Amino acid sequence: MSAFTPDQILNLVINHPIVPVFYNPDVAHAQAIVQACYDGGLRVFEFTNRGDMALSVFTDLVRYVRANCPDMAMGIGTILTGADAEKFLDAGADFVVQPVTTAEVGDVCRARGVSWVPAGSSLNEIYQATLLGADLVKVFPGNVVGPDFIKAIKGPMPGLKLMVTGGVEPTIASLSAWFRAGVTAVGIGSQLFSGQNSSPEALRDRVAALVQLVATFIPKPA
Repeated sequence: MSAFTPDQILNLVINHPIVPVFYNPDVAHAQAIVQACYDGGLRVFEFTNRGDMALSVFTDLVRYVRANCPDMAMGIGTILTGADAEKFLDAGADFVVQPVTTAEVGDVCRARGVSWVPAGSSLNEIYQATLLGADLVKVFPGNVVGPDFIKAIKGPMPGLKLMVTGGVEPTIASLSAWFRAGVTAVGIGSQLFSGQNSSPEALRDRVAALVQLVATFIPKPA
């Protein structure tokens, strides 16, 4: 069962707009990564369904997060079918992220009272996702559409809440370009965890620096 309502998930994403996108088959390593992100100031984490061990690792990870990172929302990504959504929701997923939009997965999430984040790469796809009930839509792949796409579609639909994933870099230039274009949040994958940031300590410090950077883009309460 999710520890957060859909409204709470949306507020977390708005106020903590960097979402790590991560998979590793080693439970201990995954726990260390999540803990480093939490200690660095992140509060939303997407574990992806991209390996044979995804369900078992995610199940253990949810237990770890509930005990050690109580304010962290743990979501599952790369969900294509309603059956997979059910499995991960049974394991405790707080939200479900798709690389596409399928009404079946949306129906499962709605029936379970869980936040659903489908994806699109055109204005029509994004709009259709909102008609199916999505409050937040993933724009994927970000490196294909670019920040100018976000600026363009926010013109006719300024109320869209978008999380761009794919090609987002953990740098001042990349993050500034996306947030100034109008995204609500960004999902960052392998570039956040590679190289000199592969250790939990280095990752924690880098995350803390990125949190400070994006703080200026977080909407101020009215």
